[in-house]
Amino acid sequence: MIKFLKEVSREMKKVSWPKSRELTSYTITVIATVAFVSIFFFLVDLGITQIIELIR
Repeated sequence: MIKFLKEVSREMKKVSWPKSRELTSYTITVIATVAFVSIFFFLVDLGITQIIELIR
């Protein structure tokens, strides 16, 4: 177990971590994408619901 944790620690030191500006940019991109997809599927669901109500 200790050997595994040492190897994990060694590998984590090799990771290229994003800078603060990159991290902010990535975070904004992810939040904007999630918001866009959420709104898109909300509108699609609303449209399908309206079509079903018209058929009834």
